[in-house]
Amino acid sequence: MEFAGFDLYAGSGGPPTAVKILIAGGFGVGKTTMVGAVSEISPLQTEEVITRTSEGVDDLSGVEGKSTTTVAMDFGRITISRDLVLYLFGTPGQNRFWFMWDELALGALGAIVLADTRRLEDSFPAVDYFEHRGTSFVVAVNRFHGACDFDTDEVRHALDLDPRVPVVMCDARSRESSKLALITLVEHTMASWLPAAR
Repeated sequence: MEFAGFDLYAGSGGPPTAVKILIAGGFGVGKTTMVGAVSEISPLQTEEVITRTSEGVDDLSGVEGKSTTTVAMDFGRITISRDLVLYLFGTPGQNRFWFMWDELALGALGAIVLADTRRLEDSFPAVDYFEHRGTSFVVAVNRFHGACDFDTDEVRHALDLDPRVPVVMCDARSRESSKLALITLVEHTMASWLPAAR
């Protein structure tokens, strides 16, 4: 089956299937951290120092200690299996850079919407964006400082998600935790497209 230009059923022995995945979410939610933690190559990052110019433009509530921000994208790669390689594109989180999302989303198999329960409302634009595009996505709740006051059902209800959209807990600093979120996305996407392939 082909999806977004990729054959999801590439057999063993041939070159691995390469798929594009977006890591999206609000400002300061941990997208750069996740790409850096999981990437097997040195990640490309377009981090710049937050300047006084952004005061009153970028909302730093809840992330007052943040000193840099992504201005274009993050890029990394992870090999899931002999047959599957994921290319990760982290989106910028600020509203003023959302015009880049359409370009970054071209050809993407799916997306992880990274969420911070301290600022859950920042997840709505990403959820809406992927719902309107018909892009497969999962919500990964980044457990900052190892704590989360809400369970997955409460997050699902708060974001008014379709019951079929997976919600997982993760720690964006952990390679294994981030990898599990990516595997959940790939499995969810393949499960949603299997009926269409029959």
